Amino acid sequence: MVRWWSEPAAGDIVWCHFPDSITPRPKPRPALIITVFDDDAPEFSVEVAYGTSQKTQSVHPGEFGIFKIKNAIAYSTAGLSYDTKFNLKQIVELPYSTQWFSVAPGSLTQDPKLGVLHPSLMRTLEAAYRGARI
Repeated sequence: MVRWWSEPAAGDIVWCHFPDSITPRPKPRPALIITVFDDDAPEFSVEVAYGTSQKTQSVHPGEFGIFKIKNAIAYSTAGLSYDTKFNLKQIVELPYSTQWFSVAPGSLTQDPKLGVLHPSLMRTLEAAYRGARI
């Protein structure tokens, strides 16, 4: 049975089964909520950007990273376990339900939210967004 999560917010970092074409991947990963659609509340849809802890040493146009050494406060606020980069060229709209989002292992809460994007990263996010549109 699919269950719907409570209302998220843009800037939330969540545990997502980002799709492989049209089906959820079995391995969840961090995703950044870009937009929340509340037209069918309490069944929300969200636009999320793909996150990965792989190859974080190279950040390309359209991507930005959250790194423990470079910005410990932003890293802590994000609730991440590893340095992570988000790809704003890979944004999808998904129902905010148990089909696509789950609780992260070891989470202290019972929802998919890991943390939030720290305000100090807004300019970095904007630059990545512009880079993704080129």
